[in-house]
This record gives sequence, C-alpha cells and structure tokens, in this order.
Amino acid sequence: MEETDILERDRAGLPVSLDDPDYGVINEIIREADRLSAELNMGYHTPEQVRAWFARLTGTPIDETLRLFPPFYAGFGRNIRVGRRVFINAGCTFMDRGGIEIGDDAFIGPNVSLITTNHAAGPAMRRCTISRPIRLRGNVWIGAGAIVLPGVTLGENAVAGAGAVVTRDVPPNAVVGGNPARLIKFLGKAGEADR
Repeated sequence: MEETDILERDRAGLPVSLDDPDYGVINEIIREADRLSAELNMGYHTPEQVRAWFARLTGTPIDETLRLFPPFYAGFGRNIRVGRRVFINAGCTFMDRGGIEIGDDAFIGPNVSLITTNHAAGPAMRRCTISRPIRLRGNVWIGAGAIVLPGVTLGENAVAGAGAVVTRDVPPNAVVGGNPARLIKFLGKAGEADR
C-alpha cells in the first residue's frame, strides 16, 4: 500500500509525528499563515482588503458578503471554507489543519477559538498531532470567548454561549453553554428561545 502524503494524512485524521521527515511541509504552511496574519493585523484595512487577504490565506474565492474584523489569527489557513453572509468578530483564532467549514449566515463572536488539531494524550505519542474537522452549519452563533474543539459539528441554528468549551456535537436549534458545554435549551419554531 502506498503511503499518502503528509497533508492528506493530516486531513484524514491520522496521527502525524512532529518527527516525520515531511513535517517541514506543514511547518512551511504554518509560517506562511503566521506571516499573512501579521500582515492583516498591522494597521487598518478596508473590508475589500480584508476579503482579498482572506482569499490569499485560504487559497479560495471569498464571497463579498464576508465580514471579518481583525485581529485574526490563522494556524494554517488553507483548510478554512466560509459560506455567504458570515461574520467573524475581532480576536478569533482558527487552527484549521483538520478543516473548518462555516455555513451561510454564521456569527462568530470576539475571541472565539476553533481548534481542529490536538496532541495524542499518551506520553509516548505526545509528539504526534491528530486533526479532525470542525463544521458550523448554517445560521450558527458562537458567543464571545467560546472554544470549539476538534471533530465538533454545530447543527443548523445552534448557539454556543459566551465562554463555552464545546467538546461534542451540538444538535440543530440547540443552545449550549459552560465548560464542558451542556444543553441549556432548544430554540422554538419561530427561532426564539423557549422560556
């Protein structure tokens, strides 16, 4: 069986050792994302300039409805995909090696962290990373300072409250909060929170 390249293995959720001879490929992309993040975060940029920067970071066309307020920190950049009418507030960190998909009409509050890569827990394997995707479906709202961890999907219309640490999938129309995030309530039929 032929071994796949390191980027394919990383996106597939397979363990990738920091000692892998090909790890330099990942490091180079991380360095470029750092450079681009520093470029964005220095001085004022028009919304058009921010979208052009985001297109360079992700390597994909960006819809003109994206609103992103710097500062913004990308840990990889190439594995971020955003839909239409997405809003990303200031101070967010996206560690996207595992892939981050953001659906239409999503709101991401200030200082939110979307983290797709983790280290193996066992001491013998700790120099390995494992990446798993984060998926934010349409009309998701992530509150200020929330953290979403690898492998989590937030369903359509879901809300993660401010400061939540989201460690598992959130069903559509659910509101979660706390550390670890727990179900608080479901939204009613008209999109309003049940009381």
